[in-house]
Amino acid sequence: MKAKEYLLQLQWLDTAIKQKNEELSDLRLQVKDIKGIDYSKERVQSSPSVEAPFENPVSKIIDIEAEINNEIATFVGKKHKIINQIQGLKNKQHLEILYEHYVKFKALKHLAYEMNLTYQYVVELHGGALKDFQTTYENL
Repeated sequence: MKAKEYLLQLQWLDTAIKQKNEELSDLRLQVKDIKGIDYSKERVQSSPSVEAPFENPVSKIIDIEAEINNEIATFVGKKHKIINQIQGLKNKQHLEILYEHYVKFKALKHLAYEMNLTYQYVVELHGGALKDFQTTYENL
């Protein structure tokens, strides 16, 4: 795996967690709108319902919450590992660019502004930092 793909894992996981949280919010709104059973009305003999109308969305909520928790645990573990690997680089600018871009998700243009450097120079530093990371951690 190339260094860039490896480092982008955090952003992919972060996006997946956010999307699942949105899905979870939507499901919770659906469950909120489900009406309960009215026992005050006269009972009519009918074939028994296999499941209540709220059971399926509730079970989906539980499943999605478990998936989110697993992905958060994976994210935290990978983030810790990647931060330690980035901190293992010798070049301070490489360390700063990789950390800010891949851990804090800052755009290279934003980093150029923050570091008071030209965008083109930051792009070159980024490329060098990726090569440095790749050679330092060849077995990604």
